[in-house]
Amino acid sequence: MAECFGTFWLVFGGCGSAVLAAVFAAKVGETPISLGIGFAGVALAFGLTVLTMAYTIGHISGCHLNPAVTLGLTAGGRFKGADVGPYILAQVAGALLGSAVLYVIASGNPAFKLSDGFASNGYAEHSPGQYSMVACFVAEVVLTFFFLFIIHGATDKRAPAGFAPIAIGLGLTLIHLIGIPVTNLSVNPARSTGPAVMVGGWAIAQLWLFWVAPILGAVGAGIFYKTMFEEEAAPVR
Repeated sequence: MAECFGTFWLVFGGCGSAVLAAVFAAKVGETPISLGIGFAGVALAFGLTVLTMAYTIGHISGCHLNPAVTLGLTAGGRFKGADVGPYILAQVAGALLGSAVLYVIASGNPAFKLSDGFASNGYAEHSPGQYSMVACFVAEVVLTFFFLFIIHGATDKRAPAGFAPIAIGLGLTLIHLIGIPVTNLSVNPARSTGPAVMVGGWAIAQLWLFWVAPILGAVGAGIFYKTMFEEEAAPVR
């Protein structure tokens, strides 16, 4: 339940900021002004969802909110393999619920159109910057690798206690600042699945990349940190 609610918050807060607040036009008298939060605001929103949930449910479930994080921690010996399936199901369920609630709110605006993307991740013609599939794949692998590298290091028992959520939340913010123009930034298969199911069509067809690339990056980071930096400890079974 913690993973479901936490992933709901990540998708509703992060994707919600992109759908509802990234671009917002208003007028002062007859002068048009922009009140939208832009890429930087969306990046911060995603970071804040993880930071707030890490302090809220970290002591309950570990606050993964992301199948790639769950698999990366498993590869790094930090998580039990037997719990991977239930965690991923809970995360995808939370992402779907968050996307559904966001759709109900967003569709209350007559100008809203699912064809605008609904914060879905995409490559080639569906990349915000028209980046190629190869470029998007590499970006997702590399950015997820560093996200998991941050998570492993910040939660290492040798790291200062109590500060991991700050490092992880700010790390996710930085990763979004880099990756939003490339793919709308995923690094999270559940986050990608929720909006893609609502949009359908091209978003479902391209969803494979946003499962495969983040998982490759996450598992690679888990193995790398365990091999290079982890203290010797009994394996998690």
